[in-house]
Amino acid sequence: MGSVGLSVLTALYIMAVANQTFWGRAYDYLSGEPLAFAGFVVGIVAVTIAAMTAFSVKYLIKPALIFFILVSVIAAWFTDEYGVIIDKEMIRNAAVTTEAESAHLITIGFLFHIFLSGILPSVFILWVRMVHRPFGAKFLHNMAVILPCLAIFVAAGLSFSRTYAAVGRLHRDIMLTLNPFIPISSAARYVFASEEDRNIVRRPLGTDAHQRGPGASGKPRVAVIVIGETARAQNFSLGGYGRETNPEMKARDIVYFSNATSCGTATAVSLPCMFSSYPRRDYSHRKGLETDNLTDILGHAKVRVEWWDNDTGSYGVANRIPYRFLPDAADPRYCRESECLDTVLTDKLDDWLASVTGDSVLVLHQLGSHGPGYYQRYPDNFRRFTPDCRTAEFGACTQQEIVNAYDNSILFTDHVLARVIDTLQRHGQGISASMFYVSDHGESLGENGLYLHGTPYFMAPPQQIHVPVIAWFAPDFRAAAGIDMACLGKHAGDPISHDNFFHSVLGLMDVATSVYDPRLDIFAPCRAGQNAVVRAM
Repeated sequence: MGSVGLSVLTALYIMAVANQTFWGRAYDYLSGEPLAFAGFVVGIVAVTIAAMTAFSVKYLIKPALIFFILVSVIAAWFTDEYGVIIDKEMIRNAAVTTEAESAHLITIGFLFHIFLSGILPSVFILWVRMVHRPFGAKFLHNMAVILPCLAIFVAAGLSFSRTYAAVGRLHRDIMLTLNPFIPISSAARYVFASEEDRNIVRRPLGTDAHQRGPGASGKPRVAVIVIGETARAQNFSLGGYGRETNPEMKARDIVYFSNATSCGTATAVSLPCMFSSYPRRDYSHRKGLETDNLTDILGHAKVRVEWWDNDTGSYGVANRIPYRFLPDAADPRYCRESECLDTVLTDKLDDWLASVTGDSVLVLHQLGSHGPGYYQRYPDNFRRFTPDCRTAEFGACTQQEIVNAYDNSILFTDHVLARVIDTLQRHGQGISASMFYVSDHGESLGENGLYLHGTPYFMAPPQQIHVPVIAWFAPDFRAAAGIDMACLGKHAGDPISHDNFFHSVLGLMDVATSVYDPRLDIFAPCRAGQNAVVRAM
């Protein structure tokens, strides 16, 4: 076979087999303009043929075409099955994930898909004998294909430019599932950005931080911050969900903030963003790396800060404080196959609280409701909603079974939070305690064909950005801080976001610094002595 013929065949194969979601969206968005849709198909196929033919060079063509096929079919699996878009942030999230987390995505269905649509075509490419022309003739022959294809692409675009421009403005995601171009360009952007990040010099921030004074109770102030994973507010009964997924929290004196939104739709974005001083509109991955974060500023104020992790890491937030990755201990009471139930976070909490001698903050990072293996996030005695999906292969479960498994994981998170509160109460004679729970992002459970999370923020559904926020205060902490619980309850439905997290924690620990903004402290309006200041600002 000639090299150009193989390139064209590969392009047509990728367009037909690995772009079902792409063509489906294009058809939906252009359904009222059949000629524009036809021009779109012709233009995209033509430019893909041109791109494949550009690699029609001896010694390069086979590895290049195999690479394009494998990238395309791997990306297509996640796009077609879960609605995932492989953008730069999704690449970043994948790059820092753990082996245990990624193993949930390597299912029998995935392997069968890769074998049929990726490996077998690659074997064909390896098997076929290539017929190559001399270099000069090959160049001319390749250009005789590439240039007309590019001309067709440009002509198709110009012919319906107004339609494409209008659809592009209305549906910015129309090109985001095009394989293999989007995954490859996203990976390249991530690599280039990572190289630039190596030269970052961190800038100190909030070095003037100090605590205004000792707690009025005379006891150390302790805040346990629980960072939830993949908990969406829509499935919290505290917020009105029809199922009772928060029975233990409902029985405790907590405040549930029902109208909170996240900074991102993936942990790699949301976690460093919420611990930074930047609001979402100003935050970038680079800014997060080059400035001190909340844990650093608490340290400047001489507050003891520690991080316990049961997820995939702190994404740089805890680089300069004591850090414990709990799955490393492989405690058989809680852990199996390199993952642990979130009760591992509370196992040593009694001992840690007993060691407290001064104002302290402990961050507990949950595994929470991370999918697709929701069923592995809770023990059997929390299988309240059944039948629950007992596999990471969503295609083997009904929609209701997937929701049941997810709801059980939320029920277990409710139990873990109750254990944190109960443990803090047991140490009430020695500490003045509070707990602040915030989820990093939400989750899609099949709404509009989307599953999991990580959808680009501009097009993310509310299920991925509407997150639960819970606060609990021991009576002496409330009294010492002057927190009016009735006032907090009155404002619990006000719009808040991850932008408020940084300032609210500083407020809880009574830390004064030039980077603290009381207007973004969700507790300040209901704290004695500060509410008038906030209103005046």
